[in-house]
Amino acid sequence: MLNLIEKRSIDYVPIAERHGKVWHLWPIWFSGDAHLATIAVGVLGIGLGGNLLWTSIAVISGCALGTFFMAFHSTQGPQLGLPQLIQSRPQFGYMGALLVWVVALIAYIGYNAFNEVLVAQTVRQLSGAQHGIDAPVIIVFTLLAAAIAAVGYDWIHRTQRLIAYAMIAVLLVYSVAVGVVMRLPAHHWDVHDFRTIPFLVQFFAAAAYQLSWSIYVSDYSRYLPREVSVSESFWWTYLGAFVGGVWMMLLGTVAAALNPRAEVAAAVQMSADAVLPGLGLPLLITALLGLVTISSLNFYGASLTLLSVADSFRPGTASTAKRLIGLGLATAASIGIALLASKDFVNRFGDLLAVLLYLFTPWTAINLIDFYVVRKGHYSIREIFNPRGMYGRWNWRGLLSYAVGFVVMIPFFSFGTHQGIVARALGGADLAMLVGLPVSALLYWVLCRDLDLDQELEQVRIADAGLDPGLAASPSQ
Repeated sequence: MLNLIEKRSIDYVPIAERHGKVWHLWPIWFSGDAHLATIAVGVLGIGLGGNLLWTSIAVISGCALGTFFMAFHSTQGPQLGLPQLIQSRPQFGYMGALLVWVVALIAYIGYNAFNEVLVAQTVRQLSGAQHGIDAPVIIVFTLLAAAIAAVGYDWIHRTQRLIAYAMIAVLLVYSVAVGVVMRLPAHHWDVHDFRTIPFLVQFFAAAAYQLSWSIYVSDYSRYLPREVSVSESFWWTYLGAFVGGVWMMLLGTVAAALNPRAEVAAAVQMSADAVLPGLGLPLLITALLGLVTISSLNFYGASLTLLSVADSFRPGTASTAKRLIGLGLATAASIGIALLASKDFVNRFGDLLAVLLYLFTPWTAINLIDFYVVRKGHYSIREIFNPRGMYGRWNWRGLLSYAVGFVVMIPFFSFGTHQGIVARALGGADLAMLVGLPVSALLYWVLCRDLDLDQELEQVRIADAGLDPGLAASPSQ
């Protein structure tokens, strides 16, 4: 049994241990979106008064934008053999990366708390029970997801592939039935009925949701062979996440249009039964299973992040036991939040998406510009884990770029009852992401112009000599 549990955590995956096929990235990220939480994102525009046509356009374009940046992070895994967030140390410093990790922990635990509440709603919908089942459902669901996360990387991939096949079959039946049977009032198809606020809220919610996978996307590509190309890992990730995200969000959009006052789970079941009697139950059950596996991904990422935080204060050898301790802490935190959550959780989930968008936007810009433009993938694996190494404890370039990128977005913020001055002038429209990305990336690039990259590359070569004995050094070594 112990041999089934993954031995690696935040440490480097040696070339000799690399395995898997690049196409496996498609099902893991298709299934990453094939669940009820993604459906909930698709209801936001309809809930604010948008029609089906423009909300669908917002979903598709928002997913296209957010997935673009997310998929580029996936390409870092095969080249570096490291989890996603530990790669932030070259940009922010050994201790400075804590800023990013704290934000990531909020995301992991917040998403899973939402997932747990959504599961309880769904089980109530399926069972007809009204009271007394939420707590046991939340606990059982969470422990099941945590068990998959405990086993680790390979079993997460396997379960995601199974969910992908099942979800595709159910979604195909639903989509065909919707195309044949669904009838909605004419205003839902009126191209002239464009409403700015519902469109922009839906657009940026979809973009933020897809972008939020960036914090752990290379966690699930880091075991792939080093020979996997950037284009291969990008496109398999992009197509999986984009197709899964759009398909599931549009399911939510259609369900909300047909049943605007129902909870997410109830709306899905009623819309499916309306187009094909009896379809609602298998659709909900499959989406429920997808929620289990994506929660396992969140728990897995949270455990690696907690281990990274601990390593910053007390460097030591990574181990399975430490990863499992971090997993236990994350599990307890998410259960506690879910049990205390308010009933207005879908609206609060929209606010969480907005905040995550603001917090991840500068990070993703800095991380990608550093990897693809500044250092071009040349990093020292050993120095990333050296508290007094070449990347320093605090990298002022990354931290300053993050701070400036975040601050310039503040006037554009629009979430909950808060609206920045620019957002207010635009009637509540939120354009923060379009400002934060270029500002953070350009400022970081300018601040890095004085780096002696030739000298750094020589340091990388020396530091990582013998990292993979018997194998030729790679550009990232």
